[in-house]
Amino acid sequence: MKTIFTLSVILLTTVLFSQTTISGKIVDEKGKPVAAANIFIDGTYDGTSSSEVGEFTFETKTKGNQTLVVSFLIYESSKIVIDVANAKNLTVKLRESVTSLDAVVITAGTLEAGDKSRVSVLKPLDIVTTAGSAGNIIAALQTLPGTQLVGEDGRLFVRGGEANETQTFIDGIRVAQPYGASTLNIPARGRFSPFLFSGISFSTGGYSAEYGEALSSVLLLNTQDDPDQNKTEISLMTVGLGLGNTQKWKKSSLTLNANYTNLAPYQVLIPQNVDWNSPFRSLSGETVYRYNFNNGILKVYASFESSKFDINQKSINSPDKIRVDLNNNNFYMNSSYKGVFGNNWQITTGLSYGYSNNKINLNLDNVSNDENAAHLKLKLRKSFSDRLKLSFGADYFITKFNEDFSPTSGLIFTNGYQSNIAAVYSEADIFFSKNWAAKVGVRAANNALLNETAISPRISFAYKMAKNSQFSFAYGDFTQTPNADYVKYSRYHQFESEKASHYILNYQYNKNGKTFRAETYFKDYRNLVKFDTETAVFNSDYSNTGSGYAKGLDLFWRDGKSIKNLEYWISYSYIDTERDYRNFPVQVTPNFVADHTLSIVTKYWISDLKSQVGFTHSFSTGRPYNNPNETQFMNGKTKAFNNLSFNWAYLLSPQKILYFSVSNVLGTQNVFGYEYANKPNDVGVFNRKEIIPTADRFFFIGFFWTISNDKKDNQLRNL
Repeated sequence: MKTIFTLSVILLTTVLFSQTTISGKIVDEKGKPVAAANIFIDGTYDGTSSSEVGEFTFETKTKGNQTLVVSFLIYESSKIVIDVANAKNLTVKLRESVTSLDAVVITAGTLEAGDKSRVSVLKPLDIVTTAGSAGNIIAALQTLPGTQLVGEDGRLFVRGGEANETQTFIDGIRVAQPYGASTLNIPARGRFSPFLFSGISFSTGGYSAEYGEALSSVLLLNTQDDPDQNKTEISLMTVGLGLGNTQKWKKSSLTLNANYTNLAPYQVLIPQNVDWNSPFRSLSGETVYRYNFNNGILKVYASFESSKFDINQKSINSPDKIRVDLNNNNFYMNSSYKGVFGNNWQITTGLSYGYSNNKINLNLDNVSNDENAAHLKLKLRKSFSDRLKLSFGADYFITKFNEDFSPTSGLIFTNGYQSNIAAVYSEADIFFSKNWAAKVGVRAANNALLNETAISPRISFAYKMAKNSQFSFAYGDFTQTPNADYVKYSRYHQFESEKASHYILNYQYNKNGKTFRAETYFKDYRNLVKFDTETAVFNSDYSNTGSGYAKGLDLFWRDGKSIKNLEYWISYSYIDTERDYRNFPVQVTPNFVADHTLSIVTKYWISDLKSQVGFTHSFSTGRPYNNPNETQFMNGKTKAFNNLSFNWAYLLSPQKILYFSVSNVLGTQNVFGYEYANKPNDVGVFNRKEIIPTADRFFFIGFFWTISNDKKDNQLRNL
């Protein structure tokens, strides 16, 4: 009996503690062995690592069906169900991870700037330390390929498109009025302070289905998620004063800044090319509140600006100067929430409201207009795997515009419109491999004002042919409501959306602080607005029969490593574009387009002088203009544009900076175009007047002081 019991215990022990050997080989998609991969049974400590030839073997006490996990840094983890008893000589094939740092990124038509960007052509500092930009985001972007230098306007003109063909978004929510108030031949300036933004994406074409109502491009500004510390920033400048403060708590933070600008003292010292009754003055402010939930972040952004100026403008068609007295009030508010929920779901939602009011006195005539604009947004994103991500969402845009014109005698003319646009979209990011990816989407929008629905497909591909270089291709259809100068007469005329198709081929190389981009494109314009009068008025005969094209080549090179302490970039653009729109009698190149544009930007840090110096040289060939003394329409060309700008930032102490800049150092006499008389003189010649900059040069001196906990932070990034 004792013998039987002993044999039973031995048999039971053998059954309970016997081990099974699992063996096999780990290879990549090409069948090459993968060394040092981790292999283990899920939920146990049983496992090993693969050898130099990819082979592995280990023992386990588990029985039946189990999950074998294989992982390695640059590959996707593999989970396979095995029968332990038969798990001999397995072959496990690993796929390269599509989320690795050197994986392919779609870059066609998009220029990135920001710390979180995988492929940046600019750094956050570059937006505001570029000589000649004077802290203006738009001016800094005009040194990038694909943009046009239109000095008398100041807004973004992209690849043959007018300024209103670019839409601006903050944290994904539209900004209806992104520029400050201005008048004819006085350049506008972007409304927003650059130091509130951590990243910028500038799409010169072929942008995502998430965005609409832009024929040419979109500018995406992303506010900071979380400031690093409490601080106060003080600015004393030749053009005004600035004060900012940031408070950071455990889960939330608040940033406030205010600016007062008054050009009167400056213009007493610096000669001007225009006759100011009262130079530009403004009071503005911005705030961002952030709250971090466990699964998301809420941001509330708000800005306001109240500005005014009074100017006497010469006109070739009037013996007396025309007085323009302009007062503008603007308010913008934006709230957004971005978070995660459920099983790999992301949500982005928010709304914005913008209000702008202009009161303009033109001699004895008065013009008053106001615009109310709102945007509601909802976006959902689901990650089914590292290789497939699906986004879909909806937008609703509301715009109400009213304008009253009160002449010195006669009736008041009132025009305006209300536009309601509802849009839905869906888009998929597909990673076929580490080297091959696609983005496929479609957007559908219904415009109640125009009584039409538009379907806009978008598609992009990217292929990585080597470790540091890749090709991208993008195609998309885009629509946009005609601008307010036309649709304010909607009660008299029926308009249609203007349309464009983009085709973009991009090559990008990025290695060790050096970036090279080459991009060629073709844009086909359709349904552009035409009218039959000298200017657009209520009784013009309007139609959407206009058309056009734009094609060209953009080149960009940046190097921050070859020469110690020196960073520089060179951008060049060639464009061939023509349009038959507005009141053009034939299809020609518009007057805001230069065939060739070149920008060279340099920044050099001098350690011994505790200084950063920078130069920016901007060049463009002549722009077309129409000379009524010639029979051919738009046959004239201005002389080439040249502007060399310089800046110098000197660190008085780690937190105190003295800053100096000057634009057009060489005093080049640039001419933007000509204004011609409506009627010929006594000898049958149409007289003309040059359109020139408001001043030959712009000088700026500022003192910037930061007070922070670490006593090291400064405002160099803001200059």
